[in-house]
Parts: sequence; structure tokens; C-alpha cells
Amino acid sequence: MQSFTEENYLKIIYHLAESSNNVQTNSIAEQMQTKPASVTDMIKKLAEKGYVDYVKYQGVTLTEKGKNAAIDIVRKHRLWEVFLVDKLNFKWDEVHDVAEELEHIKSETLIERLDEFLGFPKSDPHGDPIPDKNGRFAKTHFTKLIDLKVGDGGTITGVSQHSSAFLKLLEKLGLTLGKQIQINDVTDFDGSVEILVADKQINISREVAKHILISSNGKN
Repeated sequence: MQSFTEENYLKIIYHLAESSNNVQTNSIAEQMQTKPASVTDMIKKLAEKGYVDYVKYQGVTLTEKGKNAAIDIVRKHRLWEVFLVDKLNFKWDEVHDVAEELEHIKSETLIERLDEFLGFPKSDPHGDPIPDKNGRFAKTHFTKLIDLKVGDGGTITGVSQHSSAFLKLLEKLGLTLGKQIQINDVTDFDGSVEILVADKQINISREVAKHILISSNGKN
């Protein structure tokens, strides 16, 4: 059984590994807001328990055991986010910190009943896929809004930036999950995008557009 801190490390390594096979200790330290030396000490402990493989100066990789443990934590986190939004009326920018605490609950029975109670959701309030009890993710197909061309349209299905400030901005603009959008124009100068959503024209920056995920309908 892992400690809360060990679980947090496994989850962070798992997320960092999505963009790099060998995760560097400095990257982990930045995410954990701690010193690289402290990260190295924890990585050695996780390696002794069989959760990670660590080679000095080459980085960290999750073992199969470590990956399974991390996916289990991710599953609990995302299920609790669904519960908080759907059943307790939290907003999507309010749930992350609370779910960070709830994800450490050990009871498998509770999590299975929570999953059933929620109707076996396939994604969380931010559009991130929820693995099933066997660790399998449903296949998702999306395109970054910034990669769409003028005339393309689709449905907002997720975001890749989960900060409260970003989610509040999308809420203010009406760019929430399930909304239909169409690309009206892309500015050559700065890459800003003019979109049509709910019969309203909205201009968003390139930085915002690259973090909105779309199930594309192609040309309208």
C-alpha cells in the first residue's frame, strides 16, 4: 500500500510520462514544488518497492506495477470530480483540489459503487477519459481547436489546461463541454481565432485555442 505522498509522485510521473518516456527528476520537483534531492530520495524508495525504474541522469519510468497504481489513482480522482460536479453542484474549476484529497481513499468497494452510482462515466468534467476498473481507457478522438481550419466545426469535448483561471475564462466565454463551435477566421499576425458559438462571435487567443479539444465535424 502506498502513502499519500507516494501516490502523488506516481500520479505526477504518470502524467509527465505522457509527453516524455523518461521523466526527469527536475520536472517532478517542479510539479511537487520541492527540491530535486527530495525527489531523488522518494524515487529510490519507489524503485525499491518496484513502482519505478530509475537510472541516474537518465530519468524515471514507471514499471507495470507503478503504471497500474497510477492509473488507479487517476481513476479515483476523475470519478470524484464527476461526483462533485454532477451531484454536489461544484463548478468544473472548483473540483481539482477536493478530488486531490478524495483520490487517496483506499476502499475499492466504495470506488466501484461510486462508479456504478454515477452510471459508469467515460470522462470527467474536463473531458479527460476515466479508466474502468481494469485500467482500460475508452478511445477518444479529438483535435486541438488551434489545428482546425476556417469553416471547420465540432463539439468541445475537453481541455488540456486545468488551471482555475483558464476554466473560469472558458466559463465566462461560454466555451464549456458539449458546446458546438465553428471556426470563422484565424488571424495571421498572432494566430488568434474567431469562432462562432451559440450564434455569437468570440475571439480567443492562440494560447487559449491550443488548450481546447474538439470532436471535429469537418467542413460545414
